Formats: sequence, C-alpha cells, structure tokens
Amino acid sequence: MRKIIVCTFLTLDGVMQAPGGPDEDAGSGFTYGGWQKPVSDDEVGTAIAGWYEHSDAMLLGRKTYEIFASYWPTADPGNPFTDRMNSMHKYVASRSLASVEWQNSTLLEGEIVDAVRKLKASDGGDINVVGSGNLAQTLMQHDLVDEYRLTIHPVIIGTGKRLFANGAIPTALSPVSVWATKGGTVIGVYRPNGKPSYDSY
Repeated sequence: MRKIIVCTFLTLDGVMQAPGGPDEDAGSGFTYGGWQKPVSDDEVGTAIAGWYEHSDAMLLGRKTYEIFASYWPTADPGNPFTDRMNSMHKYVASRSLASVEWQNSTLLEGEIVDAVRKLKASDGGDINVVGSGNLAQTLMQHDLVDEYRLTIHPVIIGTGKRLFANGAIPTALSPVSVWATKGGTVIGVYRPNGKPSYDSY
C-alpha cells in the first residue's frame, strides 16, 4: 500500500498560502506571498530533499500543478530539485483542466477520493501532496493521509489559507521526528493515530 504524505510549509500560526512568492496565490486579497525565503535556511532545504527519497510521485491540485508546470520544466538544471521534480510522476486532481502537458503528468479521472484510493492500492513508492491546500483538506476529511511532513517557520502572518482550517477532523498524531534548524524552523513528521483523547487536570 502506497502512503499519501502531505508536505507543507507553514507559518507559526498555520498559514500555508503562497510561501514561494507574491504572485503565487493572491486569492482572497492575500498580500503576504513570499514569506518563506526570509525565514528559511540550508537545513530546511536538506530536510525537504529528504522528503523525496522514498517517494516516486506527487499528487497535486490544479493551482499548484500550474505553478510547478510553469517553473520546473525550464528551471536551472544546476538546482538539485530540477531533475527530481521533472522526472517524478505527477497525478493531478482538477475539475477544470482538460489535459496536462508537463512530462510524466496524469490527470486523474472521476471522483478524487475514489481515484486516490486506487492510487494508494497501486504499485509504487510513496506519493507526496505538495501545497494543494484544498486537495489536502479533502484527503484529510476522508482519512486518506498517512503522514504529515511540515516545516513550521518562525513568522506570524495572521491571515491566509491554513492547512488545518476550521472544520478539520479531530485527529491524534504520533510524532515520527521533530527538530529545529539553526534558523528556528521546526521540521516535524507526524502520523495520524486515531481520535484525540480528552482529560482534565
């Protein structure tokens, strides 16, 4: 069974919107795009590279797919991520795209939940969900996420799309590894572990 792994960059207050640049996602009037680079460091890049060691595919929503497809095919070949991003298989969840042109891309057919269940049961390595907040939330609601790999950066934005938005399903998490970089970013890997328990002091 292949694992579905949600890989997300977050601010300290949980915002995931537009970490990479001002024009990445200005939806709902978001004006803080590009918040990640000023609070990132080399250790973050090393950790992210490790996220792909045992994964051979990505699962992307339309918006993230279009951002990646406009950048990576012509990205600097000296960038260690360029070949990896282009060569990995990309599964795309979209109701509006008629086709996907980026190499090794497949447009999923039918209902996304059914399509992802089939992917999980197919042969291959783990599948990373990168960005794609709406898609990630759909997968969480249907108990299809096997692991979270999060970089939690030392900055507060105060507004924007959040990975764990209102209405998120209460879920207990087991930490696999958690550590902080020299720049203060927390790198956390967690696996769902049933429902939370509740108690009082």
